[in-house]
Amino acid sequence: MSARLSLVAVPPSWTAALEPSRNPLVRKLQRLVSLTAADVTALEQISLQSRPLGPRLDLIRDDEGCGDAILVLEGFACRYKQRQTGQRQIMAYLLPGDLCEVDVRYLGRMDHAVGTLVPSLVVRIPRQNLTDLIARHPNVAQALRVARLSEEATSREWVVNLGCRSALERMAHLFCELMIRFEMAGLAEDDSCPLPLTQADLGDTLGLSNVHVNRTLQELRRQGLVELKGKSLRLLKRKHLEEIGEFNPAYLRPAESPGDQAVF
Repeated sequence: MSARLSLVAVPPSWTAALEPSRNPLVRKLQRLVSLTAADVTALEQISLQSRPLGPRLDLIRDDEGCGDAILVLEGFACRYKQRQTGQRQIMAYLLPGDLCEVDVRYLGRMDHAVGTLVPSLVVRIPRQNLTDLIARHPNVAQALRVARLSEEATSREWVVNLGCRSALERMAHLFCELMIRFEMAGLAEDDSCPLPLTQADLGDTLGLSNVHVNRTLQELRRQGLVELKGKSLRLLKRKHLEEIGEFNPAYLRPAESPGDQAVF
């Protein structure tokens, strides 16, 4: 890829944007559209007021009124619904670089909760600040739209997981998806990524009991497909795992437009 980039005439305004950034939001959006130096600076500025939070804390509660957008810089959060019985269904993971509830103002009130799963570093972005950023930076607005399309496609894949796939297929698909998403945020290498989740978290995501989650993990290990060590996941036979889960990463990597080729 570096050889191809060396043949591309990069506009001066893109130079800073093409330099590696430690900000996961910048890394993620740079993979979706071309960002200028001004775009990158603006994204880094809205990420400054971060604060650490503990695990299992609600960032936004179900039926809460419209408030700030939430940016995850470190850690692991989720969208979830909880029944009166206490049963929980995790509907989406929020990883470093994910900006959530960008459009919640159109709903009026939340129809689900957002909470941390592990200690996390988050930023609450006032609604007006985000609105101003999007108005001043059309590239960022485009990137957020593309990211939203990818989130919707991910939701559809999760529905298929719950409705049609076996336990082994569900878990294989989820692990492949997480690897791609962490790679997009620059937080995975050598087929290894963070996985700070409990078996209960996986069960609430995949619609499986704790016992079934444990058996499925053991089967993946037995086949030599994954390695779980501490709070990390390594895909030992990534191609085979993708085949088991019928995983096609296209929904996570929207087709690039001709003007975006220089940033990939």
